[in-house]
Amino acid sequence: MTRQEALDYLHFVSWKGSVPGLSRTVEILRRMGQPQNRLKFIHIAGTNGKGSTAAMLSNIFRQAGYVTGLFSSPFLHVFNEQMQVNGKMISDSELAEIVEFVKPLAQTMDDQPTQFELVTAIAMEFFDRRNCDIVILEVGMGGESDSTNIISTPEAAVLTNIGLDHVPMLGSTVEQIAQNKAGIIKGGDAVVYPTDGTKQVIRARCEQTGTALHFAPFDTLRLQKADLSGQIFDCDGRTELFLPLLGEHQLKNAAVALKTVDVLRQKGWRLPETAIYNGLAQTKWPGRFELLQKEPLFLVDGGHNVQCMQALAQNLQTYLPNRGITALTGVMADKDYLAMYRIVAPYVSRWITVTPNNPRALSAEALAETLRTFGKPTCACATVEDGVREALRQTAPDEAVVAFGSLYMVGAIRDAVQ
Repeated sequence: MTRQEALDYLHFVSWKGSVPGLSRTVEILRRMGQPQNRLKFIHIAGTNGKGSTAAMLSNIFRQAGYVTGLFSSPFLHVFNEQMQVNGKMISDSELAEIVEFVKPLAQTMDDQPTQFELVTAIAMEFFDRRNCDIVILEVGMGGESDSTNIISTPEAAVLTNIGLDHVPMLGSTVEQIAQNKAGIIKGGDAVVYPTDGTKQVIRARCEQTGTALHFAPFDTLRLQKADLSGQIFDCDGRTELFLPLLGEHQLKNAAVALKTVDVLRQKGWRLPETAIYNGLAQTKWPGRFELLQKEPLFLVDGGHNVQCMQALAQNLQTYLPNRGITALTGVMADKDYLAMYRIVAPYVSRWITVTPNNPRALSAEALAETLRTFGKPTCACATVEDGVREALRQTAPDEAVVAFGSLYMVGAIRDAVQ
């Protein structure tokens, strides 16, 4: 089997969409010999910040010398990005070999797995074959019914910032969504990004499952310096930590990662201070208020919900005060996009709309029609590449282009700029 044949098979099963329940994942992994039972995990759920927190933890464990797996989604450029060991994504030949192993096992099941369930199973086999010491495992969506939740009690269950997103699937209130995501908590230790609307729900889940609850120490965060190269900050007794990722929300994600490290140290994991400092300092997570070029400034952010827009608006005030902003944007039609754009509209000088490469995307023309209500110049472009060109054409050297609205267009934007 070639890589393309493997991807063709995975894309063929995507018609099934997202189907609740863990039974299919349990069955395919049973047929594969239970690779997940030979691995240890840090399991991460949340609405925002999962990927950034996972990247920080992965870097810290790698710096400490552990063979470290990382499972995340969606990918920005190529499918292989979703599963990595020590920062290197699965090779085409490994992917093809594992899909060839898994495919006949899945095809003989009465209730065959969905695409994400298959991807989860493939990742477990990959990490097992690579003899990972630890796997940083990001859920796909939700928590309780997510296919990644077939693992036994993780070394730590980590909950990042929780807000309203994927409402039809997860619930119409923050409390309902928190209850779903807290389903990854099942004993051991839980490290949590504290928010007023979710604390009680998560505390109740921890009490119910006999799980030790640890809140990230946000009260100890102290920003020392921030510019477009990164942030220097103090947290919980550590001073002058450097993080290349930008924004106050990333400092909070770092506090979650640092608390997770301290919890795991108490459980016997060898994580020296040098690994912690170097791991944070070398963290890269593309598409999160990422600087792509300097003149004019061009930043791309995968923010795609109301919480993300609040963080983006704060970043525009912090890093780009008094600059003209060209907003290059596209969005999924099922998002609360009008509420999203109201938050950032006061900082935008002009809008350029594009259609992200996803069946759920709102068309550039329909989005442009909505954005014209804000009274700023608005232009719809046929492709992401055209949008990048038009944004650069309209932006003066002392202004900035900021692309945001959907992770599904970040890869194309990065390619077009670079």
